[in-house]
Amino acid sequence: MSEKIKSEVISRRRALSLLGLAAALSLTVPPTVLMVSDAEAQPAPAPAPAPADEKTGTERRHERREHRRERRHERRKHRRERHEERSTGTEEKK
Repeated sequence: MSEKIKSEVISRRRALSLLGLAAALSLTVPPTVLMVSDAEAQPAPAPAPAPADEKTGTERRHERREHRRERRHERRKHRRERHEERSTGTEEKK
């Protein structure tokens, strides 16, 4: 029993390599554990058919854009008329 117990000092390089190995193993192990599972996939329910009177998203978007275009046109038309009234002075003063 003349053996002396030696405590090794771990270097930073060795500690970082062990940490990297542990991180790599932690990323590798979960997928393999999931692949061993006996769980079965549930069948997806069939989508309900859309009613005939309901509009699609594209049709609703088209209507919104058309409505915005009309409002913008009206705004610009009224703005142009007001500007012409001011510049020509044909507005009736009260």
